[in-house]
Amino acid sequence: MTRAAGLWRLPPRWVRRVVLAPLVVLLALVVLPIGVLVAAFVGAVMTWLLPGRLRIVRAFWMALFYLYWDAVVIVVAFALWVGSGFGWHIRAPAFQRAHYVFAARMLDVLFWQVRWTLRLRIVVEDADLGGVLRGRPVVVASRHAGPGDSFILVHALLTQFDREPRIVLKDTLQWDPAIDVLLNRLPTQFVTPRAARPSDAPGMSDLVGDLARGLDHDDALLIFPEGGNVTPRRRLGRIEALRSAGRTELAAQAEQMANVMAPHAGGLLSALEAAPDAGVVFIGHTGLDRLVTVADIWRELPMDKQIVMKGWPVQPADVPQAGADQEAWLFDHWRRIDEWIADHQE
Repeated sequence: MTRAAGLWRLPPRWVRRVVLAPLVVLLALVVLPIGVLVAAFVGAVMTWLLPGRLRIVRAFWMALFYLYWDAVVIVVAFALWVGSGFGWHIRAPAFQRAHYVFAARMLDVLFWQVRWTLRLRIVVEDADLGGVLRGRPVVVASRHAGPGDSFILVHALLTQFDREPRIVLKDTLQWDPAIDVLLNRLPTQFVTPRAARPSDAPGMSDLVGDLARGLDHDDALLIFPEGGNVTPRRRLGRIEALRSAGRTELAAQAEQMANVMAPHAGGLLSALEAAPDAGVVFIGHTGLDRLVTVADIWRELPMDKQIVMKGWPVQPADVPQAGADQEAWLFDHWRRIDEWIADHQE
């Protein structure tokens, strides 16, 4: 009786090592993630019912969702790589189109979740947004402010305006595996800051010009002439750089633009030189301006925001040809964006 009771209380050693230990590991790998997902989903539903609350749950759910979103992108990208003959035809037009369609669907899913969890609404004030340039390539020059504006613009180009974007982005975005895998298969130029690249490496203007060559009727090259998200420190640094270079008139104009940063003309003008038939669409947007640091994002959660985006199309014939005139033309359009932002800020 005593021996039987002892066996009931504690299984033999071999059972604990061969059965129980692996079973616990299996439960940790399978049941725990499911439990976390269920808990996060319940929390996400509660945030919908209780707007303006539960920041931690919202942030946790979005982080978890993005993790799985990233994983799906990687798995499907691997399947496309296998389907292309283990990369043999990955650059073929059919597979390029397949990657664009896949990117559009994944961005649809991502922004559906952003709208649901963060209550973020995106409005295109000028629904045309370059429709007058239909049938010809376009260069899209956008302000850069707040997290995710590049995602928003790429999504709009793919889904609302049926364009195949070529994108100029910072090289550090390749830390994200999904971005790294997907965009390195599409026409994309990851730019390294001048201070971090070798002295004999091509400059950004040359790289953007190479990317713009061969733009066709449904392509759009997306570039951010400011070179980074607008911050007070960067804005003042850009003004000082213009003044140090003897560009006092442009520095004075940059000082008057309180909501944007003085644009770098080199990349945009190189793109227009490489694609002379391309029109230009300047993009302004508001709603993400105050989201600069992680603390800013945390303070604004849940966002309950509206992002308003507007475009100003320019026909190729209206783009100046002389270099000095082109730079003045760029600053004039940037000043228009600054004035529009001032009128539309929350």
